[in-house]
Amino acid sequence: MNRNSIRRATTCCLTAAVVLTSSSFVSHAAVNAGAGSLISANQSEVQIDDTQKNEKDKSSTAGVSGAIAKSLGEKPADADDQKKEAPKSEYDDIAIAQVDNYVNVRSSASEDGEVLGKLYNNSACTVLGTEGDWYKIHSGDVEGYIKAEFLVLGDAALAQSVGRRVADVKTESLNVRSDASTEAELLGQVPEGEELTVVEEKDGWVKVAIEEGDGWVSGEFVDCSTHYVVAESKEAEEARLKKEEEERKAAEEAARRAVAEQSSGSSSSSSSSSSSGASEPASSSGGSSDSGRSYAPPSGGNGQAVADYACQFIGNPYVWGGTSLTNGADCSGFVMSVYAAFGVGLPHSSSALAGVGYGVSPDAMQPGDIVCYSGHVAIYIGGDTVVHASTESTGIKLTSPAAYRSIVAVRRIF
Repeated sequence: MNRNSIRRATTCCLTAAVVLTSSSFVSHAAVNAGAGSLISANQSEVQIDDTQKNEKDKSSTAGVSGAIAKSLGEKPADADDQKKEAPKSEYDDIAIAQVDNYVNVRSSASEDGEVLGKLYNNSACTVLGTEGDWYKIHSGDVEGYIKAEFLVLGDAALAQSVGRRVADVKTESLNVRSDASTEAELLGQVPEGEELTVVEEKDGWVKVAIEEGDGWVSGEFVDCSTHYVVAESKEAEEARLKKEEEERKAAEEAARRAVAEQSSGSSSSSSSSSSSGASEPASSSGGSSDSGRSYAPPSGGNGQAVADYACQFIGNPYVWGGTSLTNGADCSGFVMSVYAAFGVGLPHSSSALAGVGYGVSPDAMQPGDIVCYSGHVAIYIGGDTVVHASTESTGIKLTSPAAYRSIVAVRRIF
């Protein structure tokens, strides 16, 4: 065999090696892409690991390509070009909807595709691929297609601004301190199961927002993750609307019963009525009323009635874990007991209260709405003001503006 024949045979073998190696890499990349889901803190670590694995595959491929190029007298591909193809951050595949209200998620890359769900403005999705001028996306329990013009892809600043970093409390009573040290002053305590907004993270400590102010907690007692608003499937939307309608009817019925009971009670006591004050509300727990103050029973069955009733207890004490409107309640205990007077049962947890009733926009708040903050909750009374069991030093009080802290959610019962 002459020298030219040997050179042709060598080139063919090396070319075949490249084809096989490249094919293996493409297959691996496709599997990773198909696992698209909305990024959380833990998921991003997995994706970074996968990226590093891809880098090794690319490095191996680049080595074979470089050998062939050298044998043919060509310049090998720059290794920096390979690195440029790797994702730079966890936000590279995150897209944020920028629309007036919502954009439909469709079953195919066409406006004729079936509507599978809705992605609302500032909601997030993971981009799995492209088809023409459409993105294939995954968000929540919806996977389908959205026209690319309605999404902003890979904008870390935008993704961070619409996402909410939270710390879930996983210990019975979490101490929040003024500094990142167990020797620092105690600002407050938060019960297990609460969800706090994260302000900063450093050296095993997490800075969170609570009613007493921003403070530090040990990272070992919380689970941190990033929350985004995600798409709502067609089925989930129908179920939500049905649930909200049932809750509205239940609230209206509870209000009617409360009015009827109040009327009945007033009639039965009118013949023996005196100038003495009312006793402690039935909704509060334990003890007698404070220093001779009197309280009117709940009257009416709407949000304004709830706000009026709640304002009677301004000045009464804050007690961590308490539910007494007169002798002491914490923030969620206060809201729970006020609504209990109207026949509405609510949970004793500020995070859980963010899921009751139905959601409304902060700019559409009405008296009686429940306003949820990081680790805190209040009742809106109108005039850009809330009433709430604030802290041990202030007790139950009024605060204005209502957005004196970042509002996490607003929930309406009546």
